[in-house]
Amino acid sequence: MALAPARVEERLRERFTGTSIERQTGEAVRDHTLVVPADRLVEMAAFLRDEPELRFAMLSWVGGVDLLPREPRFEVIYHLLSLEHTCRITLKVRVHEAEPHVPTVIGVWPTANWHERETYDFYGIVFDGHPDLTRILLPDDWVGWPLRKDSPLGYQEVAFTHNTPGRMLPKPDLTVLKPKKVRYRAH
Repeated sequence: MALAPARVEERLRERFTGTSIERQTGEAVRDHTLVVPADRLVEMAAFLRDEPELRFAMLSWVGGVDLLPREPRFEVIYHLLSLEHTCRITLKVRVHEAEPHVPTVIGVWPTANWHERETYDFYGIVFDGHPDLTRILLPDDWVGWPLRKDSPLGYQEVAFTHNTPGRMLPKPDLTVLKPKKVRYRAH
């Protein structure tokens, strides 16, 4: 029998009494989403993974979101999956722009390594305790965080046929070519 996401929330609230756990609701919310504090993230993650009734053994994705102008500006999102109990849940941690720090969950789910590096690379969110928090997709000398909403776009016009210097206009009597009939060996 599948584990109900509401039961996961109930177990977290029982185990972490007094900790702020906020349920996100709304039309756009698909998975059961809980907003948890950064200082309890690793402890909650280990509980979700190790508790026999839950067994969230798989971290499928970690990413960031920039919600400028809202404060806290950023959210780090963790998509968890319990294969054993057929349940999916999402954890979110809100991060302030002044100190964009979240503890790493590599000790709980080693697969977080590259996900956290990518989030750092694009948003500048620092994962405290990460063993190799370096850029993963952008060059090492890249300045800034390209997925932040205040990042300059760096506009450079792309050359297409309408703006290529010295292009020749097609002759008006040019007709559309008909598809070529291809003969295959199997025929």
